[in-house]
Amino acid sequence: MKKKTSPKAVMVANDDIRPVYDFSGGVRGKYAKTLREKGYTIRIHYRDGTVTEKRVLGENAVSLAPDVREYFPTSQAVNRALRTLISLIPDKRKAIAKKARSTEHRSATKRQFKA
Repeated sequence: MKKKTSPKAVMVANDDIRPVYDFSGGVRGKYAKTLREKGYTIRIHYRDGTVTEKRVLGENAVSLAPDVREYFPTSQAVNRALRTLISLIPDKRKAIAKKARSTEHRSATKRQFKA
């Protein structure tokens, strides 16, 4: 039985591409999700030795205003402040406590049935 070839495969096979540039085992979009969520940096290197850098923020990124950044220079500082703020919100505290109790109950139930 003869294997079917796509027009793209024929075109690449007839091209003057060196064997070291064989991308036939590549996976399309392998890192797309990570780049979309976390963002990435684009660096342009010029002939005169200068470099321009641009940060592309991901979906999960949050940009702080410069005056806020003075007080919260790291992710840990921001998370600590936000967790403190969350603990002050009554509805959120109840929801979190309820979720924790239901998780503890499920864990205890699973342990009973395993024994």
